[in-house]
Amino acid sequence: MSEFWAEYALLPDGLARNVRFRIEGDVFDAIDVGQPQGDAQRLPGVVLPGFANTHSHAFHRALRGRTHTGGGTFWTWREVMYGAARRLDPDNYLALARATYAELALAGVTSVGEFHYVHHTPDGTPYDNPNAMGEALQQAARDAGVRLTLLDTCYLAGGLTAQGHQPLGAEQLRFGDGDVSRWAERVSQMWGDGTTRIGAAVHSVRAVPEADLAALAHYARAGLQVPAIHAHVSEQPAENDACQAFYGRTPVRLLADAGLLDRDFSAVHATHLTGADVDTLGRAQATAAFCPTTERDLADGIGPARELLDAGARLSLGSDQHAVIDPFEEVRGLESHERLRTLHRGRIAQDELLRAATAHDTIGWSDAGRLQVGAKADLVAVDLGSPRTAGVPAQFVLTAATAADVTDVIRDGERVVTDRRHRLGDVGNLLTRAIDQLWEKQT
Repeated sequence: MSEFWAEYALLPDGLARNVRFRIEGDVFDAIDVGQPQGDAQRLPGVVLPGFANTHSHAFHRALRGRTHTGGGTFWTWREVMYGAARRLDPDNYLALARATYAELALAGVTSVGEFHYVHHTPDGTPYDNPNAMGEALQQAARDAGVRLTLLDTCYLAGGLTAQGHQPLGAEQLRFGDGDVSRWAERVSQMWGDGTTRIGAAVHSVRAVPEADLAALAHYARAGLQVPAIHAHVSEQPAENDACQAFYGRTPVRLLADAGLLDRDFSAVHATHLTGADVDTLGRAQATAAFCPTTERDLADGIGPARELLDAGARLSLGSDQHAVIDPFEEVRGLESHERLRTLHRGRIAQDELLRAATAHDTIGWSDAGRLQVGAKADLVAVDLGSPRTAGVPAQFVLTAATAADVTDVIRDGERVVTDRRHRLGDVGNLLTRAIDQLWEKQT
């Protein structure tokens, strides 16, 4: 058993003072308000629940600072991304992902949904261990102290045009398994443990033909630890145009007709939606996984967050390509993008923002994300005396702080970050070595 104490904590019913947390195993055994510190370990500032990053591509962290010159679009950015993917192997991916997940932990993230599609060798030949890349990600998460849901991604086609699905390009061969049955066979050989779980993803309607969607959904719901299915949805207008031209439907409608849309489905980005798409996602009580820092970095656009909430959908937050790793910035982006889109302030309430930032259930961790008895014992301490947070009322720190203000992180009752230092040591040095190694590799 361990005990922690905080002067302020954001509990489910609001801000509380002088809170003592008792942890038994990996869950909260007692949470008492108005208590002295006693012999409990003190956490500074205000304590929040652990954040959930519901959409991560760990290897994209190597792109930071390398894709911001020369203009272009999502489609030109993708060519640089392919260059990084081509250099990955199980060893350097372990190093890069370990450092990336440690950076996420430093920012207060305790659960990560990894949208994993780099499965095989660059020419598409499976490794001797066909899940070597996925297992590297699982090990990286264990080392870095974050829970991981490995959303193993089905990627069968190279794109979609008005004439139909295109074959995988040379740069995409390592993403594909050939067909859904071979994808399912490979994924069935993986299993999680206390801190890692296996789920499924459809890369996009560009990459998985309609005929394969229902079979994928059936397997994912029947054969995997996490019934959740994630998919990139309507990130770019070109995707919508191609889907309409070939299928005569939007991506949301296509996925709904295939039976994928339910409470366990997450539409990643969900940027260019029709009113009917919003209603469809809302009726299904599906989740829209917004990634504001990526959506603005790639010039994707701004999705209809308020309309989705009002229709009955839920929201979660990810950082996707990790051009920024800062849950507070994703939260501010969610609300400020709404302001830019509608010319109105305060479109998403503080409690709605916190729910989006702690949507662990959408990646299979339904017992995390709340400071309450019986929940996973995650605590994130945020400094209230930094130049960014000084004078900010504790209940509003979510929209004022940055990742640099996170001082301590507890996950499942274990210390991962103490006084702004990760248990692995100098995360900047880990990142530098891993990223340099990746780009120096000959292909």
